[in-house]
Amino acid sequence: MPIMHRNVRYNCRVIFLNRKILLIRPKMALANEGNYRELRWFTPWSRSRQTEEYFLPRTIQDLTKQETVPFGDAVLSTRDTCIGSEVCEELWTPHSPHVDMGLDGVEIFTNASGSHHVLRKAHARVDLVTTATTKNGGIYLLANQKGCDGDRLYYDGCALIAMNGSIFAQGSQFSLDDVEVLTATLDLEDVRSYRAETSSRNLAASRVSPYPRVKVDFALSCHEDLLEPLSEPVEWKYHSPAEEISLGPACWLWDFLRRSQQAGFFLPLSGGVDSGATACLVYSMCHQVCEAVKHGSQEVLADVRTIVNQTSYTPQDPRELCGRILTTCYMASENSSQETCNRARDLAQQIGSHHIGLNIDPAVKAVLGIFSLVTGKSPAFAAYGGSSWESLALQNVQARVRMVIAYLFAQLSLWSRGAPGRLLVLGSTNVDESLLGYLTKYDCSSADINPIGGISKTDLRAFVQLCMERFQLPALQSILVAPATAELEPLAHRQVSQTDEEDMGVTYAELSVYGRLRKIAKMGPYSMFCRLLYVWKDVCTPRQVADKVKRFFSKYSTNRHKMTTLTPAYHAESYSPDDNRFDLRPFLYNTRWPWQFRCIETQVLQLERRRHQDLDGVD
Repeated sequence: MPIMHRNVRYNCRVIFLNRKILLIRPKMALANEGNYRELRWFTPWSRSRQTEEYFLPRTIQDLTKQETVPFGDAVLSTRDTCIGSEVCEELWTPHSPHVDMGLDGVEIFTNASGSHHVLRKAHARVDLVTTATTKNGGIYLLANQKGCDGDRLYYDGCALIAMNGSIFAQGSQFSLDDVEVLTATLDLEDVRSYRAETSSRNLAASRVSPYPRVKVDFALSCHEDLLEPLSEPVEWKYHSPAEEISLGPACWLWDFLRRSQQAGFFLPLSGGVDSGATACLVYSMCHQVCEAVKHGSQEVLADVRTIVNQTSYTPQDPRELCGRILTTCYMASENSSQETCNRARDLAQQIGSHHIGLNIDPAVKAVLGIFSLVTGKSPAFAAYGGSSWESLALQNVQARVRMVIAYLFAQLSLWSRGAPGRLLVLGSTNVDESLLGYLTKYDCSSADINPIGGISKTDLRAFVQLCMERFQLPALQSILVAPATAELEPLAHRQVSQTDEEDMGVTYAELSVYGRLRKIAKMGPYSMFCRLLYVWKDVCTPRQVADKVKRFFSKYSTNRHKMTTLTPAYHAESYSPDDNRFDLRPFLYNTRWPWQFRCIETQVLQLERRRHQDLDGVD
């Protein structure tokens, strides 16, 4: 919590017992990268192993009957052990406080964390805690926030209790419950004997500077504990990335729905993988809601009844609940195929959503009619002799009309059925398409929230496969095998003539590689070219690698401006191009990249010259 001390704002953890504040521990390492900007609001406490007296506000004094409390970097000394505290980010720093605390005799470490979910991140959390207690011994209690932060992040819980390198209790990683209590019975003598065996640790402990002790007249153990059975180590159970997707974004959707006090979701369902995956996430959310109610969660039950506006309602069947809160809509045009229409209809039927089928051609023709009336010109698709500019504009009109229709139906479709409330519009653009800018600005990807906007196409396909098997949704099989297409250009002999990867000039698998190198490895065009020369040496020539890198950066920089209008999306991937919070970069680039591309070209020519010389030497 934020606390002002000497006119400086600190991010603090307040430790209390029996309505008495024992210690205010200011955070010493602030998170200031990616999604976090703590240095904008707080100052890190820089006085290691020092405390001061903090005068409590009068309202707090009246409650605790204390005038001052210790403020700073200290530990708690009870009658039977010593307890230290880390705060969130401090666990992830190169020299975490638990290192010196453990050397100074602290046996129990606590961490009240605000660590958001990212796919595959649980491994890192568990490794950090087990490594800490393996090297230094001790008991580590990690508690983590649960739920949506009111923004793009979801805190996934995942509490744990570890001792001497082993896990003794694992909390649920995803849950609709607001609070979860985790317990384990451990023996402090196991910590002491573990540490006594390591002479190098004991030598370092003899030289460490001591922490200030705050004495607490309290004990964690008692004589009757002798008969208490001790907890046994457990093996950590990890979710697969597909399982994480089925749980995390679904919980995020539930938080948004109940806190926004809307009546459900509206999803433009195209019959493709992305919108199909989004529909499956809502269906997975319905499964979790039904399970929570089945296990007696009164809070979830109260929220469901508020959402459906029925005080006696109790959800039992996920498909029936989905029909109440999800409206799907297939928006056909003259460029749509019957196959995508059938796929959307079949999936909607199997998950139970209220499904609407409509045709947008009258609206598209009306918009184009205004243009023709004013200019006297009628644009044509490239297939009918039009220019690329004409063709692109005609595609964008269709996409943007769909957005307008989506919001109209989200506001009035329940009213038309005689029910109260409005719907949240769901977007369904994946992280790879956002990175490249393969979307129309203000099309139907412009929505209220996007649960898949931080997930790659590869992971989405794995998630859809999981849903097909776990939820028995055979309609997903045809969605998985169908080529990804926007269906914005004329059909050829009633067959799809446009595919996404052909349009983009790059595969989805390659986009994931580019995204990680650009964001995580901080690489520009030349650095990425040098790295991919080695990575792709068995499948691509230097010239092919150069062409691929140039094509990516040209399209990425041309479309970067679209990132400023991306729908708020669930943050699940470390290479997200989200311009609002995570990936703060310019949106006006020199799209020719003259210096970088010239360096790439020089290097390619040198490599080709060297290869020709090697071949001549063989001859």
